[in-house]
Amino acid sequence: MTAETMTAEIEQDERASALRELLGTRSIVLVGMMGAGKSSVGKRLARRLALPFADADTEIEQAAGMTIPEIFEHHGEPAFRDGEKKVIARLIESGPMVLATGGGAFMSEDTRSAVARHGVAVWLKAELDVLLRRVRRRDDRPLLKTADPEATLARLIDQRYPVYALADVTVTSRDVPQETMVDEVIEALACHLAPPRSGDET
Repeated sequence: MTAETMTAEIEQDERASALRELLGTRSIVLVGMMGAGKSSVGKRLARRLALPFADADTEIEQAAGMTIPEIFEHHGEPAFRDGEKKVIARLIESGPMVLATGGGAFMSEDTRSAVARHGVAVWLKAELDVLLRRVRRRDDRPLLKTADPEATLARLIDQRYPVYALADVTVTSRDVPQETMVDEVIEALACHLAPPRSGDET
């Protein structure tokens, strides 16, 4: 390991430690569209901050004993959204963690209120073409089981982005190394949470 690498790792550790202190008991809640990278970035972010990681979709599947497509098929989207709201409320009340949420989770006013009380919301904002490239790699997206997935995704963006914009922090998700995304999320959170310096306007 070179001296430069060691210095970079020490600086990373110091930034992570400072951010954990600023968070206190609050969780980092990642919001955004399917394909925005919430789970992949979230896992690396949690590892960097030495915090637990949870994926709301995985937790919902475990609680229901079935996959999300099965929940949609057998019970419908309203039942899924109700379960999603309860699971997210339970998770963020259990202490600081990094939580990746499903694409529709932040649309719930109850969920946004719970996040405001117990966490900090980070929107991973991605353009349509980026999302399309990513979601086409998987076929387990119930909301995209349509004749024109691209049009469906564009419609969801129109509906959801004004609400995602209510998040505390926005970071642009794009095709860069995941560790770069983690660095940018940490920097954005640190800027958001840091107390104003003496002499700054309030």
